[in-house]
Amino acid sequence: MPNKEIKKLLEKQQYRVVGKHSAVKICGWTKNMLRGKGSCYKQKFYGIESYKCMQMTTNLACANRCIFCWRDYKEPVSKEWKYLIDSPELILNESLKQQRKLLSGFGGFDKVDKNLYNDSRKVRHAALSLTGEPIVYPKINEIIELMHKNKISTFLVTNGQYPEEIEKLRQVTQLYLSVDSPNKKLLKQIDVPLFKDYWNRFEKSLVAFSKKKFRKSIRLTIIKGLNDIEPENYAKLINKGKPDFVEVKAYMHVGSSIHRLKREAMPTHKEIGDFSKKLLNYLPSYAFVSEHKPSRVVLIAKKTFLKSGKWRTFIDFDKFFSIVNNGKEARTKEYMKEAKDL
Repeated sequence: MPNKEIKKLLEKQQYRVVGKHSAVKICGWTKNMLRGKGSCYKQKFYGIESYKCMQMTTNLACANRCIFCWRDYKEPVSKEWKYLIDSPELILNESLKQQRKLLSGFGGFDKVDKNLYNDSRKVRHAALSLTGEPIVYPKINEIIELMHKNKISTFLVTNGQYPEEIEKLRQVTQLYLSVDSPNKKLLKQIDVPLFKDYWNRFEKSLVAFSKKKFRKSIRLTIIKGLNDIEPENYAKLINKGKPDFVEVKAYMHVGSSIHRLKREAMPTHKEIGDFSKKLLNYLPSYAFVSEHKPSRVVLIAKKTFLKSGKWRTFIDFDKFFSIVNNGKEARTKEYMKEAKDL
């Protein structure tokens, strides 16, 4: 359980601590969609419904202190699991309960679409990316399986410091691996890892990641004037990881990162687009698919997702749940769907 100071800090930032080591917080895009102000890039790229998405984590601690992260440096860091273990049932049930409580105030606003608000209380997607390193939770497979049984899709983000945990992952709707630097020296400066063998762990994580048969995405968080270099070396890492998708996203000057980076470190959307073009020069098997200007992010995908002139980057959630809830392994090609309005 985080100490009282950390818990108070998190609650001030609108987090809700769940059990001993988990947390939930309403995503800004969930709020925006309820207010009629647009949806998350994951809705445009992959077909999720932003207002039905729960942003949460199963582990508040992290093995990195990334300079671009919104986390406060007072929040817990650890290389190993140090908590007692809450059950997947407790985490999921309490997270859903806190999600509903945090959303309850929106029901009284005139500008909130009442139908969307009512639907938002039935969570259909979980973004395990809120804070910390969720993959370290010892029962991560069990909680993912529980979510799938409840027809909640899973988008899990890992920082690439736990290759063994990636190897153990049985099934995720879409797995993300953060690639924050094109080289070893810069990764240490940006991610500030606790592990001394951080680069070896990162390379092993890319290999473990490459072997997964479900949907995979590599995310680049670009900091202007720092890691917006060496597209050829990013491409080498991407090819090693063999992702279905690459998201090239701007660092956003929010949270506690504002104390570590200047606003000028936030690239414009055009700069993200320009860097993506440079990257594609070294990725002949991939192509530009779409962009989401409010999030300053570009989507790149394997050309195999282009069928008869149509990109099939959306997720067929019904098909996915049908496969995994019948004890089978869902492979990327089995639950891809034609995208709309890219």
